[in-house]
Amino acid sequence: MIWEVFRQEKPGGYHTHCGNVHAPDREMAKQFAVIQHGRRKPTNSLWVVPQEDVGEIDAEDVAFGGTTDKSYRWAMAYSSSTEHAKEVIASEQEQVDAERQRGDD
Repeated sequence: MIWEVFRQEKPGGYHTHCGNVHAPDREMAKQFAVIQHGRRKPTNSLWVVPQEDVGEIDAEDVAFGGTTDKSYRWAMAYSSSTEHAKEVIASEQEQVDAERQRGDD
């Protein structure tokens, strides 16, 4: 039987898939997981799950995040951020000049 192993590096962190082990039962799978995956890197805990119990949902099954374009949430969506920065700097300078003309300094 194949068992999938997920490792948590620090308390409170996410468990990430780190591999699998072949074992006849859960106890042997836990021991093999500790030997093969728990000793190589800092490990807080391991999850050992029968492979047939791991399910997958991919983008073809469901639209993650809906269909609304939310590319503005990621910095990679802004291709010319230096142009926007120049606008902000120019706008700030205009504000300073306007305050001086009004005598707000």
